[in-house]
Amino acid sequence: VQLQASGGGLVQAGASLRLSCAASGLPDSSDHMGWFRQAPGKEREFVARINWSGVRTDYGGPVRGRFTISRDRAQNTVHLQMNSLKPEDTATYFCAAARYRRSYQTYEWHHWGRGTQVTVSS
Repeated sequence: VQLQASGGGLVQAGASLRLSCAASGLPDSSDHMGWFRQAPGKEREFVARINWSGVRTDYGGPVRGRFTISRDRAQNTVHLQMNSLKPEDTATYFCAAARYRRSYQTYEWHHWGRGTQVTVSS
């Protein structure tokens, strides 16, 4: 299994970035992909997720309305379009794959990629 994240960088507040996560070798049980982030000294935070059909998406409160997650099925890639970036968006962003456990109504994030750094200056 490989999840390769890319697209991070250093930008000014108000700018946009697009992160990508190329997935390979995922088991058939993986039915969702998502992004998380972690800033220094803080806990990991949920950013967004999407199901494999691309029909259902969900976002964490701080990014809702500014970030958009999408999926390129042909390329087996998930993107995170980040607009109107703020300094508080500064973090290492990780992509992950999950299986939704319907009986428990939870997502099991069982595969993680290496992070890509996003830094937003004020």
